[in-house]
Order: sequence, then structure tokens, then C-alpha cells
Amino acid sequence: MGTAIVIVIIVVICVFAIYSYGHKMRHGGGCCGSHEAAEKKVKVADKNKDHYPYEVTLTIDGMTCSNCSRRVENALNSLDGVWAKVDLGERKADVRLKQAPDNDALRHAVQDVGYTVLSIQ
Repeated sequence: MGTAIVIVIIVVICVFAIYSYGHKMRHGGGCCGSHEAAEKKVKVADKNKDHYPYEVTLTIDGMTCSNCSRRVENALNSLDGVWAKVDLGERKADVRLKQAPDNDALRHAVQDVGYTVLSIQ
């Protein structure tokens, strides 16, 4: 009888673990506390580097997972004439621009999604 109870408990734990893993894979979730679906990547239509004569690097604080970096990258790529790539490990965003950089617009785009720009180089 005791063995049967232990086996049932182990089966319940395994089922819960599999369900939790599947839910996380389908709906995102991570350190951000967001358990909604992961955001879709905002793609830049013009990927010709020659069209982006200006470059800046943003150092960003607060990013802790791939969902964070995707939010920042999407916010920057949503700006007109901007093509950004975010590096989570370095906590930096390499931003290419078609016009001279508007540091305030870049800073506000990042702040609007909940992160802090430490420096713009």
C-alpha cells in the first residue's frame, strides 16, 4: 500500500513537471514575470547596411533574459530609420540609423518598455 502511494506521488510530480515545461515553452515566461506569449520579433524591412550611415551603442540596464532583449530590440526597431541588434550578454544594443541619432528618442524607446539606458556612445 505504501509503495502504491509513493508511485502515485511520483507520477503526479512528473505530470506536473511536464505540463509546466510545456506551458513555459508555449507561453514564454521567465525572469520578467510575464507568462504571456513571447513577443514576436519586429523585423526591419531595409537590411542594407549602406543605408544606415550612423551607428551608436547603448548600454542598457535591467535586461536579464531573452524576452528582455527582444522587448528592447523591438522597441528600437519600431522607430523610423532604426535597425538595432541587442546583445544580452554584453547588455548592449548596437543601433544603426539612417539619420543623425536622436539620443532622447532612443532613450525614451528603451525606457518605455521598462529598461534603463546607462550610456550612449
